This record gives sequence, C-alpha cells and structure tokens, in this order.
Amino acid sequence: MKPTLRAVAEAVGVSRSTVSNAYSRPDQLSRELRQRILDTAREMGYAGPDPTARSLRRGYVGAIGVLFTSRLSYAFTDPFATQFLTGVAQAAERHDSSLLLVPLPAEAAGARKAVENAAVDGFCVYCGGDEEGEIVDTIRDRGLPFVTTSARPRAEDRWVGIDERAAARSVAEHLTGLGHRRIALLADSVLPDAAPGRVRVREVAEVPHPTTRERLAGFADALAAVGVDWPHLTILSAADNSRPAGAAAVRAPDALPEPITAVLACADVLALGALDTLRDAGRHLSVTGFDDIAEAAPAGLTTVRQPGVEKGRRAAELLLDPPVDPDAHQILLPTTLVVRTSTGPAPRS
Repeated sequence: MKPTLRAVAEAVGVSRSTVSNAYSRPDQLSRELRQRILDTAREMGYAGPDPTARSLRRGYVGAIGVLFTSRLSYAFTDPFATQFLTGVAQAAERHDSSLLLVPLPAEAAGARKAVENAAVDGFCVYCGGDEEGEIVDTIRDRGLPFVTTSARPRAEDRWVGIDERAAARSVAEHLTGLGHRRIALLADSVLPDAAPGRVRVREVAEVPHPTTRERLAGFADALAAVGVDWPHLTILSAADNSRPAGAAAVRAPDALPEPITAVLACADVLALGALDTLRDAGRHLSVTGFDDIAEAAPAGLTTVRQPGVEKGRRAAELLLDPPVDPDAHQILLPTTLVVRTSTGPAPRS
C-alpha cells in the first residue's frame, strides 16, 4: 500500500500536523525532529503531502491559468502570443505564482471541462472567440477571478486591451491616403472551415472571431469613407494565424486579381506570408500587418504596434493584485501606426 502521512506520524511517534509542518512549515520544528521525520518518510517511500489537497486546504493553488482557444503549440510559435506570455510570466514571478496553459477544445463540452478541471486561482483569457461568454460563465460558476483581452469586454469584466477597430482603421486610412482603393483584406479563419483564399462574406458580422471581426470592421470603415463598400471588398481567408498560412491564402487561385493594389492583413505573420508569395511572383503590392512583432521591422512592414508584453503583464497584475478602485479594472492600451517600406502610392490606372 502507498504510505500515508498518518503512517509516517505513527512511525515517528508524532502528530500528523507535525509531519505536515516538516514539509510546509519547517520553521515550526527543531532541525533534529524535522530531519528524523524526513528520513523516516524517505525510508517508507512517502513523498510528502499531496500538493492538490494541500492547495485546497489553503484556499489557493499558487498558479494562474492562461486560456487559449487555439492548440497549445500556438503559445510557443506565434510571436505575439509569446510576447503576451512573457508579460504574464513577469507578473507571475513577482507574485511567486506559476502558469498553467489551458488550450480549449473546439467543442463546448470539452472547453467547459478544461476550465472546470484546471487547478488555478484565476484565469487570463487570451483571444477568446464568440464562445468566450460561455467559458467566462464557467469560470464564474467556479467562483474564480479572471481577466479578459476580448475585443468586446463586458462592463463588469477586468480587461486589458486595445481599441481594435480604431487601430485597424488607422492603417487602412494610411493606404487610402496613398490612393489605394482596390484592396484585399487578409485574416485567418474568416469563416468556419473555409478553404485558403478568396471567400464570400455578406457582412462583417458573419465573422466568428471578435478580434478578427473588429479589425475587418475597422478596415471597412476606412474604405467606406472613400466610397468602397463591403460588397466590393476582396476577402481572403488563411487556414490559421501563421506565415505559411498567409502565403497560401495569397497564393490561392484568383486570390489577388490584377486590379488589386494592396493587402490589409489582420496580423503581421499573415502579412509576412503575403510578402513572401508576392516577392516570389514578382508582384509589387502594398502590404500592411498588425502587432509589430520582431520580424516586422527587418521586413520593412508597415503595421500597427500594440504592446504585447505590457498587455500580458498588466492582465496578470489585474488578476493577482486587483485595484481597490472599481473604475480601474479596465485598461485601454495605446497603439501606434508604424509606416515602413512595404507601402507606397497606388499605381496610376
């Protein structure tokens, strides 16, 4: 049978709480007694109190969960996601807390189970889709705090984010100011199960992911202001948010017919993939991104800069050390349009 704390206590001739203190509160025991307990436990094959049970008794776990709607590898391969996690980790270190990355399965039941089973003190919700409301309700049912980075937070939520629509509008206005009117909009998973390349979207409200939806809406705002309405836009869908997927979407048949002069991408990785394909094809279109990841500057990519590390750090701080003032529970971060060489005047017709 597996040795227990009770068995160790009986073997040493002390109480169970004394054995527990040998592991969790060593300052409560003499050095000699603690060593005798540890030696006896080692001989019996006892590894110490169960950490989960101990956390439940204390009322906290010492870990925060970061919820991803994408596969777990996305946290390590997407440049902006790694920036966000760096910021979360910095704050967690200051509070002696650890991180648990929780990827959410596509099906609702699996996502709820992942949230219900996570041994954490609270959650940072990173890039939740339209299913985020149900996920947040599950967190509330557990009585745990959370911080969201949603494009459309609720008034009562702790939130850190940017004005996605206004930021996207700023980069689109840069292109329209250069005379571009025939512009393709590039985003990942524009419609469920859409093949890479051109897709038909009747209205921006059909796009399922709120962040993508807000950025596409911002692009559309700027284009509508110069007389280019949504039905006349070219919408390109990438299989996922990655450089190869951006390249594949632009490379698809009839993705970029000759009248197109520019590509507005919802993320830098997609824009960089588009630049790869256009360079190989010998075409010179203006291309913009969003995020300003490290690879953007060397590529000369015009983009929107948002503070990824600060976003993660502020989100974790809101979770671990919430402000007393209830009016300070939502933080709007600034964005900046960064103009580089990937954009230029529209060619004359």
